[in-house]
Amino acid sequence: MELIGKKALVTGGASGIGKASSLALAQAGADVVLTYWSSAAEADEVVGQIRAMGRRAHAIQADMSDSGAAERVFAEAEHVIGEIDVVFANIGGLIQRCRVAEMPLSLWADAVNLNLTSTFAICHAALKRMEPRRRGSIVTMSSLAAFDGGGPGSAHYAASKAAVAGFTRALAKEAGPLGIRVNGVSPGLIATRFHDTFNTPANRQAIVERTPARREGAPEDVANLVVFLASERAAFLAGEIVQVNGGLGLY
Repeated sequence: MELIGKKALVTGGASGIGKASSLALAQAGADVVLTYWSSAAEADEVVGQIRAMGRRAHAIQADMSDSGAAERVFAEAEHVIGEIDVVFANIGGLIQRCRVAEMPLSLWADAVNLNLTSTFAICHAALKRMEPRRRGSIVTMSSLAAFDGGGPGSAHYAASKAAVAGFTRALAKEAGPLGIRVNGVSPGLIATRFHDTFNTPANRQAIVERTPARREGAPEDVANLVVFLASERAAFLAGEIVQVNGGLGLY
């Protein structure tokens, strides 16, 4: 129960890694507010599961790529469960695969907005509140694509996730002296809707065969790391982008 009494905010917390992280944070003792965009039923299910653990939980419908969403989400979250101690900036996505030579500027901008600008916005809102208290933990979501360039047609995703990694390190330098820890997670092939949508079974199997662990990751593999980074067990970690890919990045 490393997070007993803590309050956590998870963006995109209704499915996949976000859902697993919301539940894992609650299992570690935290009250949880999660955001979702279109999966209201899934969000309600996660809230119910957290409440069944004896924790407070609340879901907020929000488009986190909207520049004003972060402030609204924080205000509502604080009203429901109090001052936020932990933020997992999980929201992001590929949108669609597209070769650079064929990519409209609008798609590039949408990817940057969804992956990088939304991360900046929620971290900005968090810092404003955590800095006066001189405590807090922020975890960002990068990707293996940030380091290996990603699969075909994902330059916009890879570049924006690489920017998240750079932003995380820069923010850790700025926030650390204020008592706020900032780290990131970098998943590889995790069995989520993301890969159901953007990857073929054949390609997924080929990735598994190149992975030392010889399996796809589970959302819980990432969620367990999020809990660790949020907790005092990671008190001397700052600016780390921790790979969760079964060793795939070794090749």
